[in-house]
Amino acid sequence: MGLIAMPPAPPRADLDLNLFLGGGRDGQVTDRRCRTMPAEWFPQSAVQLTWPHQDTDWKDMLDEVTECYIRMAYEIATRQPLLIVVPDVCGVKRLLSERLPERAVANITFFSSPTNDTWARDHAFISVIDGPDSELLDFRFNGWGGKFEAALDNAINRRLYDGGLLKGTYTDCLDFELEGGSIESDGQGTLLTTSRCLLNPNRNGGLTQAEAEERLKRLLGMERILWLHHGELAGDDTDAHIDTLARFCTEDVIAYVSCSDPHDPHYTPLAEMERELQALRTAKGEPYKLVALPMPRAIFDEDGERLPATYANFLIMNTAVLYPTYAQPDTDEAARRALAAVFPKKDIVGIDCRALIRQHGSLHCATMQYPRGIFHP
Repeated sequence: MGLIAMPPAPPRADLDLNLFLGGGRDGQVTDRRCRTMPAEWFPQSAVQLTWPHQDTDWKDMLDEVTECYIRMAYEIATRQPLLIVVPDVCGVKRLLSERLPERAVANITFFSSPTNDTWARDHAFISVIDGPDSELLDFRFNGWGGKFEAALDNAINRRLYDGGLLKGTYTDCLDFELEGGSIESDGQGTLLTTSRCLLNPNRNGGLTQAEAEERLKRLLGMERILWLHHGELAGDDTDAHIDTLARFCTEDVIAYVSCSDPHDPHYTPLAEMERELQALRTAKGEPYKLVALPMPRAIFDEDGERLPATYANFLIMNTAVLYPTYAQPDTDEAARRALAAVFPKKDIVGIDCRALIRQHGSLHCATMQYPRGIFHP
């Protein structure tokens, strides 16, 4: 196998992590809050990947998806620490030692654990920050409403915590089903989510909106819950996770998927979602600045089923934004330009995620960030 030979990430001065806390444009401070789920742009101590293997649903296309994971590992580990969870540590460590430069491998911590699947966003801890302290909330993952077996994935968090790699207060939330891909925090007390997912009867017996809001505010330190009732992607197993549709980029900017083709089945539901986003207001009572991301042209599997390709499934890291591409040069480039305008101080890096959408997820779904101070290799 050939070594991935790419130019190193552009040099940057180290970020002064003590100055950041969730709110402003491209990581700038606006104010300070106590106990809340940080925004994704809050300084990170690591990103987690849960690696594909022969006993996952990837077995029939393992080589193809492994190439995607190698690329993600490279782009993450050349910039910040990477945690890889996998049953066969030796095999993956040997593979990456062959394929990645030494400086990247040196930034990877491997952890052995049995796994059902690879979607770290939905089975990993959700972090809450309270000043200098942190909490690691372990919610129950039920395979997106009982669609898939998830018992092994549900046990990863406790194993990681007992292994001493994560610092913070372990909080047992296993009586509540919640996936990281279903919620977006602005780091300032506002949560964005969808009713199709969080109020679905296949999770928590179908809570009322008021019941869900009470739990989310109490557990995640939120003051406001913003709900989207429209918008979905064909082929999506998650019942409309917010990270496939609309994302906080700063406390007052939301990037969202927009469909310009009136003949596409997504056109009407996404237009209705756009109108909902236009009606939302920030905590200061102002409209959000909305950034439209293009809709990739339709991609189908071998059975003719449309796959949930979306550019909203990007990962914000300390110095870069990784975003999914789909071998569509025009729409891939349009998405890059839109994200570059929102994140002018970060590298915007595309990763071919055609393999990931074959199992109905994409780049953000495959990753989970840990805020500053939590990961201790």
